[in-house]
Amino acid sequence: MKKNKSLYLKAGVLALAACFAFSAQAADKKVLVVSVTKGFRHDVIPSADKMLEKLAKESGQFDVEFVRTDEDMAKLMTMESLNKYDGVVFNNTTGELPLPDKQGFVNWVASGKGFVGLHAATDTFAGFPPYTEMIGGLFLTHGAQATVNVIKEDPTHPIIKDIPDNLVVHDEMYILQKFNRATVHGLLTMDKRPNDGSPTANQPGDYTIAYCKNWGQGRVFYTSLGHRTDVIEKDWYESHVLQGILWSMGIIDGDPSATSNWYKVSTEEAVDGFVPLFNGCDLTGWHYRNPNGYKSWSSQNGMLVNSIPKGQHGTDLVTNKKFRDFVVRYEYMVPEGSNSGFYLRGRHEIQILGEPVTAKPEKTSDNAIYNHSAALVKASKKPGEWNTVEATVKGNQFTVIVNGVKVHDNVTVDRPTGSELDGNVNDPGAFFVQGDHGNVAFRYMRVKELK
Repeated sequence: MKKNKSLYLKAGVLALAACFAFSAQAADKKVLVVSVTKGFRHDVIPSADKMLEKLAKESGQFDVEFVRTDEDMAKLMTMESLNKYDGVVFNNTTGELPLPDKQGFVNWVASGKGFVGLHAATDTFAGFPPYTEMIGGLFLTHGAQATVNVIKEDPTHPIIKDIPDNLVVHDEMYILQKFNRATVHGLLTMDKRPNDGSPTANQPGDYTIAYCKNWGQGRVFYTSLGHRTDVIEKDWYESHVLQGILWSMGIIDGDPSATSNWYKVSTEEAVDGFVPLFNGCDLTGWHYRNPNGYKSWSSQNGMLVNSIPKGQHGTDLVTNKKFRDFVVRYEYMVPEGSNSGFYLRGRHEIQILGEPVTAKPEKTSDNAIYNHSAALVKASKKPGEWNTVEATVKGNQFTVIVNGVKVHDNVTVDRPTGSELDGNVNDPGAFFVQGDHGNVAFRYMRVKELK
């Protein structure tokens, strides 16, 4: 017994020593926190500096030094000095910073260092494209602070492990330009423009919040959250930033590869005979009804999105393949006041309308077989939310289910409903999505042909 106890004690001491050795090694990591600004200066900067100092101390994984003035930058961010550090955090930096060597800096990150950008870090070096390419985007605009639903793109990633599911946050939400989703690993996003009171509020689209990526041998993490002090004081936000810093320096693992938006039907649906109509990545398999019309459709983070600028008219988008009898399934989201439609065989429109949930079902309202049959009940959700649709067509008999509710039950549809591709109602026809009236988004579009 004494011998075994001694062995256990020795093993415990060795394990403890190993733990301390790891901590000492991790604590050797040094991080520069830069808060110099040459544009707008955010009030949250001092609080964020304190948060970063706290995270360093409590985690024991790294030490921090601060770059708060031009003089600090000139002293601590020369190439010779940078080589003493393992990573850098840009805490709400703005404008053209007086970096001694801008190209040398982005090359330093690419050599295997970590870079973390908080909120306004994308509003930095607008005139220096290599920085924009490194951080992954450039600030375009923001509206009034907004309350938004945050979508976790990769719930398994350590950088967002403590972000609550279905998080609702009130913050200043950035809209980025020069953002290329094919170069980043998505972490947090929105699927519609923040409700900022502008005419474009709630328009469907890809509006990123946070992501990570490789930059050469280095790692880059950016989050646009953190304009407000009450946000950065949240435990989940502190974890978000801490894990991002640790990940950027390689202390913890996490996938940096670009997220694939390629759409595949579920195994169950594949066995049942369903195939994608939209691949989630591009417009392969579709063509514009009017080749000379405004090209209003795009693939955005797995969504097929119709965006029409003010003063323009969009264009209908048509499948190359034709179908006669089938089950088609899809989801759609439409902003308030917008108008679109999903056409079966290119002749029969299931109306899509951004109307109140209290609207009375009519022949021209949401989910109607347009100008033919009103929905049996109002089943669609309020504008800005996703709706699921299943439509079954056998001969001239149509059944439509919206959000699990049957809204058309074996209805005979033996004539076109308007804006049809042709009048040959008994022949196979293409699907098309209406693009000339308003903004709309579709996703998870798949079809099963019936024999």
